[in-house]
Amino acid sequence: MPRPILATVHPDALRHNLQRTRDSAPDARVWAVVKANAYGHGIERTFDALRSADGFALLDLAEAERIRALDWRGPVLLLEGVFEPRDLELCSRLHLWHTVHCSEQIDWLAAHKTQLPHRVFLKLNSGMNRLGFSPTAFRAAWARLNALPQVEEISLMTHFSDADGPRGIAHQVAAFEAATADLPGERTLCNSAALLRFGRQPLRVGPGAPATETLSADWVRSGIATYGSAPDHPRRTAADWGLQPAMTLSSRLIAVQQLQAGDTVGYGSTFTAQGPQRIGVVACGYADGYPRHAPTGTPVLVAGVRTRVVGRVSMDMITVDLAPLDALGVACGVGSEVVLWGVSASGAVLPVDEVAAAAGTISYELLCAVAPRVPFQSSP
Repeated sequence: MPRPILATVHPDALRHNLQRTRDSAPDARVWAVVKANAYGHGIERTFDALRSADGFALLDLAEAERIRALDWRGPVLLLEGVFEPRDLELCSRLHLWHTVHCSEQIDWLAAHKTQLPHRVFLKLNSGMNRLGFSPTAFRAAWARLNALPQVEEISLMTHFSDADGPRGIAHQVAAFEAATADLPGERTLCNSAALLRFGRQPLRVGPGAPATETLSADWVRSGIATYGSAPDHPRRTAADWGLQPAMTLSSRLIAVQQLQAGDTVGYGSTFTAQGPQRIGVVACGYADGYPRHAPTGTPVLVAGVRTRVVGRVSMDMITVDLAPLDALGVACGVGSEVVLWGVSASGAVLPVDEVAAAAGTISYELLCAVAPRVPFQSSP
C-alpha cells in the first residue's frame, strides 16, 4: 500500500471562505488569489470552488494559461505584471490584465504592437517599498500610460505592509489618497488582512474629500483568508474570522515505542523521557514539507486528540507524545489517524496557524511547502 501521508483539499471550505471575504466587502468585486499554485492547494483542485469569484489574481503567465485552460473567461490579473516585453503578446492573446509597477513596463507597452488595448493596474509604492511607483512619480506614470494607444483602461492599486499588525494601514491609505486624488479608474487596496480588519472603513479619494467610498473600493484581493488561515494570527484566529481549514495534512502512526525515564528520542537526543511514556512514529517529515525546525511541543492531533511533537523532525518521520491519549483512555496504535494540520475524522480542528507559530513561521509557508511526493485528494 502507499505511504499513508495525504493532503486533502476541502472545496466546501474554500467556497465558505470566499463568501466570508465577499461578506466583508459586499459592494466590491473579489479577486481569488491563486498564486503559488493556489497557496499550495492546486489551481486545478480549487478552481471549481472559487469560480464564483469575480476574477483570479496570480503571479505568472504559466498560472494564467492554466486558468484559461479551465475555460475561465473572466478577468485574470498578473499581480507583478510582465517580466519581459514578449510577455505582452500572451497578455494580448489571453486577454490578461496586468500590473504596471516600473517605468520599464511602460516602455515595453509603448513598443508593443496590439490590436486590443490592455487593461492595466498602476501600482503605487505607498510604503511597502517592494514594487510600485513612488508618490512623487505616480502621476507622471499615469500620464504616460494614459497617452498610450496600447492602454484601454488604468486601474489604481497599492499593497499594505502592516495590515496584519499594530502599525496598521492609515499611513499608506493617506499616501494612496494623495497620489490618486482626482484620477479616474477603479481601485484595489485590500489584501486579506486589510479586508477583514479595515474593509468597511471610509476611503476619501483626495485630502479633505468626503468619504464617498469604503476602503474595500472596487476590488479586494482574497488571498490567505480564502484558504482558511487568519491573516493576523495570533491577534485573531481563523475561527474568530469565521474561516474554515481548506487543507488537511494527515498521516498515520507507523510504529509505537515504549520509553522509560532517561530514554531519548530522535537525532540529537533533543527529547528525554521523564518517566514511562509511549510515543508514536508518524509517516511525515521535512521531505513532505513539514518544517524541520518544528520543536518539541508543536501541536498535532492523534485519533482526534490534541498532543505534541517530541524530538527532532527527520526526513520521513516525526515522533509524537501519546501520553494525552493514554490519560484519556483513547485507544491508539499503528494505523491511528494523525492530523498535522486541518480537520480530523472526528471533527477536531488543528489550525495551520498554530503549527506555523510553534515552528516560528507563518501558515503561508507551510501550505506552499507541501512536497510533490505528498498525494492530494479533494474531499466530497
